[in-house]
Amino acid sequence: MAAVVAGARRRAAGEVGRDATLRAPLRTGEGGKEGGGGAGSPPPAVGTTRPGPSAASGRCPSPWPPRGPGLSVPAFLLSSAVRHQSSQSTSLQQGHVAKTSLTSPPWPEVKLPDPVEEAKYHAEVVQKVNKMIATGQYGRLFAVVHFASKQWKITSEDLIMMDNVLEAECGDRIRMEKVLLVGADDFTLLGRPLLGKDLVRVEATVIEKTESWPKINMRFWKRHNYQRKKIIVNPQTVLRINTIEIFPCLS
Repeated sequence: MAAVVAGARRRAAGEVGRDATLRAPLRTGEGGKEGGGGAGSPPPAVGTTRPGPSAASGRCPSPWPPRGPGLSVPAFLLSSAVRHQSSQSTSLQQGHVAKTSLTSPPWPEVKLPDPVEEAKYHAEVVQKVNKMIATGQYGRLFAVVHFASKQWKITSEDLIMMDNVLEAECGDRIRMEKVLLVGADDFTLLGRPLLGKDLVRVEATVIEKTESWPKINMRFWKRHNYQRKKIIVNPQTVLRINTIEIFPCLS
């Protein structure tokens, strides 16, 4: 029993001494004698990765490998240098514009026609329309006229009723001079804003002059003995469109 206890004590003492050796800092001085540094000094601790200061310079060596003509450079230094060089080369390029949504419009480019070809085509169309008008091969006509502060789409034998008073009497024949548009089966003439009087002629006849159905406007205020009644009647005129004529003077 005593032998077993003595062996356990020796093993414990040996482990304590080994731990102290591993945890002891490495110190070196001049001649390697300070801090136990000599021929009989213990070996360096096992598992340490950070070396101590060198005896010659007194400072720790650099963690990076030395640079020289035949030695390698860290990868991140190379990547930063390449990025810097590429940015400088890009900034030095002149006359190069990146293609984005702001450099060109999103819609396709519109090419204007040749003025000579356009004038030739216009002359051909005008000649063809004048020929159709002269021969009467245009069918039934319709028109858009401006009359009594309104626009009316009319054709022959139409009846229109307007809330306005005309100086003409019943049976009088009038001419509508403000013609905005005249159309046929194969062509349409548009005014800018009106068509010429020598090109289009629209005539109408006054059929009836009467009044509209009465409208009652009542105002009432309860518990104040207030009541007002107003009857509204507007004059009306009925016209019949007689003819819509066009002449072959289109230019």
